Amino acid sequence: MEELTTFLSTWLDPQVVGAVVMTWGGRLLAALVIFIVGRLIARALTRLFSITVARVGLDHTVARFLGNFIYMVLLVFVLLTALSTLGVNTTNFIAIIGAAGIAIGLALKDSLSNFSSGVMLLFFRPFKVGDQIDAAGTGGIVESVGIFNVVLKTPDNRVVNVPNSLIYGGTITNYNAETTRRIDLAIGIGYDADIAKSKSVIEAVIAAESRIARMPAPEVAVQDILVNAVTLAVRVWVSTADYGLVRSDLLERIKRALDKYELSIPAAHRTPPAPVPLPVSK
Repeated sequence: MEELTTFLSTWLDPQVVGAVVMTWGGRLLAALVIFIVGRLIARALTRLFSITVARVGLDHTVARFLGNFIYMVLLVFVLLTALSTLGVNTTNFIAIIGAAGIAIGLALKDSLSNFSSGVMLLFFRPFKVGDQIDAAGTGGIVESVGIFNVVLKTPDNRVVNVPNSLIYGGTITNYNAETTRRIDLAIGIGYDADIAKSKSVIEAVIAAESRIARMPAPEVAVQDILVNAVTLAVRVWVSTADYGLVRSDLLERIKRALDKYELSIPAAHRTPPAPVPLPVSK
């Protein structure tokens, strides 16, 4: 009973109570101020980040995800600072958070790689929705650019989902990056055909095609001399949207024009194999 009385008299002493209240009250107030002000600063920084990425043109979904992620990281930092103000040892918390982050990173290594590649694709924009590209061994029209994959539609109407890491880590060919493209054709004529006349016939076909640009000027020149033919190089510039149709029409019209003037494209000739003698029965 005497010990209890001594304990109560000690802790109920006004000076002791006042010191405890001043110490812990000050710490609680400081921690609360740090948490409230820190959260406001985290929101302001997140809002500034969102405005910045919107001006850059980053995808809205990715910008929102990154904004939420940054806000959570800042909020954890503010919370740890507030706990440290209260005198709580935050070393163990930091170690636990670090270990959990490493474990999650290893478990989601491929997904994080695709995510980071998707962010880079959306930031640098090597292509956009509607472009025709070749990437990761697949060619097609870009249907969508997501956080983890790019959706392509092939010419035969197949939908292909390609991981972002494969696209960003490889070579990307964008056929719509420029407004014009050059058509390169190799037209073969026989050795007996007149080269000057053949060039004149092809140039007339080119001049009659209104979709071919006049600048840069079209080119028709001897490209190679092969075993069975002389190859003429035909180079013309067209609008990117007209590339496929103009190329097909040009091949057809050049073939018809050469046939008309008996400047036929030589066919490959193969020497038939010698007949195998049948075994003679004895």
